[in-house]
Amino acid sequence: MVKELSGVRVFVADGAVGDDRDAVQLIADAHYGHQAVWIALPAEKLGDDFFELRSGRAGAIAQKFVDYHMRLAVIGDITSRVAASTSLADWVRESNRGKNLWFVPDLETLAERLQDGQ
Repeated sequence: MVKELSGVRVFVADGAVGDDRDAVQLIADAHYGHQAVWIALPAEKLGDDFFELRSGRAGAIAQKFVDYHMRLAVIGDITSRVAASTSLADWVRESNRGKNLWFVPDLETLAERLQDGQ
């Protein structure tokens, strides 16, 4: 489903992203099928390994978004995961300072950030 959030086309994904191949397929669907510039993906669709940074899965998936110039918003409450891992907390904080990968609790917060031009 595509939503216009603060004038930006956002593809709200509902399928699981298990690896970087799934990420590429999702990016292609969002870009070519929906002309979206952002993908909003529920955190639970990324699986537990994504949040275990040592698995390498988060890096591989995030790199595909960089490679294909697509922005990703991970949607949902990940506070317990962040509290349990200093490295994850650091990565989330740094990502949220950037322009390409954000971790936000809900679509309303994403819309606010997009409106603010962050």
